[in-house]
Amino acid sequence: MNRPPLESDQHLMNTRNVFDEILAGRAPVSLVYQDDLVAAFMDIQPVNPGHVLVVPKKCAQFLWELDNETSARLFGVGRKVAQAIRDSGLQCEGINLFVADGAAAGQEVPHVHLHVFPRYRGDGFGLQFADRYFELPLRSQLDDAATKIRNALDEEI
Repeated sequence: MNRPPLESDQHLMNTRNVFDEILAGRAPVSLVYQDDLVAAFMDIQPVNPGHVLVVPKKCAQFLWELDNETSARLFGVGRKVAQAIRDSGLQCEGINLFVADGAAAGQEVPHVHLHVFPRYRGDGFGLQFADRYFELPLRSQLDDAATKIRNALDEEI
């Protein structure tokens, strides 16, 4: 499946891919885990201590570019790292898993990466919701969106 990048992603695509440098051994890394498909390492700009990134070893700029095996491994390792963070003794009352897919979603590095970070009450991190979040849509609007997404799904899920 080959999709052209969105215009909003042009700047992202011209951004230096620091993860390629890390994976090639040309940049320092605090490695947590690696196998043939993915690597997990500490984020140098953590939300909280213990913030880990899980990245595919083969560069994919966007989530849709990952094959099923790699995406399953990415999230499987993310799940295991989440449990390890909870068991590590680091301050952790919960875990966030986060992928920013595209510049409009906050992606800053042109390489898919799963953030796994510990959370605790009062840590200062949070999501900000637009006012429309608090206004529930009509069922017909939900049904219309579901139909559009269903029609756009690839046969191979």
